[in-house]
Amino acid sequence: MKETSKKKRLQLALLLGSLGILGPFTIDTYLPAFPTIVKEYGTTASLVQISLTAALLGLGLGQLVIGPLSDVKGRRKPLLFFLCLYILASLACAIAPNIYLLIAARFVQGFAASGGIVLSRAIVRDLYSGKELTKFFTLMVLVGNLGPIIAPVAGGAILAFQDWKWVFIVLACIGVVLTITVSFKLKETLPPEKRVPSNLPQVLGNFGTLFKNKEFMGYAFTQGFITAGIFAYVSGIPFVYQNIYGVTPQQFSLLFGVNGLALIIGSQSVGRLTDIISERTFLKIGLTLANVSSFGLLVALLLKAPLIGVAIPVFFFLSSISMIGTSSFTLAIQSQGHMAGSASALLGVLPFVMGSLAAPLVGIGGAYTGVPMAAVIFGASTLAFMCYFFLVRKPKFQDRVPMLDRKA
Repeated sequence: MKETSKKKRLQLALLLGSLGILGPFTIDTYLPAFPTIVKEYGTTASLVQISLTAALLGLGLGQLVIGPLSDVKGRRKPLLFFLCLYILASLACAIAPNIYLLIAARFVQGFAASGGIVLSRAIVRDLYSGKELTKFFTLMVLVGNLGPIIAPVAGGAILAFQDWKWVFIVLACIGVVLTITVSFKLKETLPPEKRVPSNLPQVLGNFGTLFKNKEFMGYAFTQGFITAGIFAYVSGIPFVYQNIYGVTPQQFSLLFGVNGLALIIGSQSVGRLTDIISERTFLKIGLTLANVSSFGLLVALLLKAPLIGVAIPVFFFLSSISMIGTSSFTLAIQSQGHMAGSASALLGVLPFVMGSLAAPLVGIGGAYTGVPMAAVIFGASTLAFMCYFFLVRKPKFQDRVPMLDRKA
């Protein structure tokens, strides 16, 4: 019986983890095709990057809609609806006749993909609590971290044999597989008696309270700005590697995948050493590493350093992302138990909104310079550093207070 239970648990983790990585797949899989899309549509790098911005906005705004909707309607039906919408939006991307319709279809695709992110987490909260919840989330995160590694490699592999539009056809096929699997393997996890009535004034009131909380917003903006930096990297690195350094789409996919390992290294460092090093200390280390590595990247691109001189600071910058994201989220959410849902939604939306604003700035200098990308990353890292130290940081003697409170 235990083996059967473990098998079902693993299957559920794989399914929910797969739903969660719809976001990374939607963002990363078509990145190797950026230069090709510019040429085929006869457009600019900035407009192609706006197609990424549109997807990020969809991913962010969708969370605000789908989360509360699932509390009212349940998990399964909204999930199936948004998976079907994802399939249609992916096909629309594949047949878009111009860059403007591609941008519109990408927004809808991102909006639909956010259903997988939000609802997979909601389903876990429905099924588990306490230590079991932590263990299951750890398993899901392991699956989720594979997304940024696999997605660009898959995109490069598709481009080796097919036109870039096949990237979106493959994403539509993934949506079909997930829809069928959810239909047959996933039962409703939120029974009618546990659902809540829609209460817009209460939701807006919670958000208003959070916006007035200086410490919470300090963590939120710290996380938001650092995420803007990573989306500037995602938007600009295809042009840097392929146009400036002449790597092939397949080589780019491998380089991007190796950088994905940096995310795993950063998150695993926090997970394994959290009993020794506090979240606040990890946040300081991550912010320092982000600023040093992003400054190194800016200098390397200004001096036109060889590829290795760019790849190394990029790797360390991405290592800092998981440290900052994990620790800032934990510190922000731990004092919001009475409105954890609204706090979680805000922490999820703000990074996507700020990332969508940063992405177009990367293309200001055109498709053959990486300096704007590096400048945006360094600027975002600096602003994240400032948000923590001016909005959050407390005197050293106050850092021990939360520990004493927990013991009490």
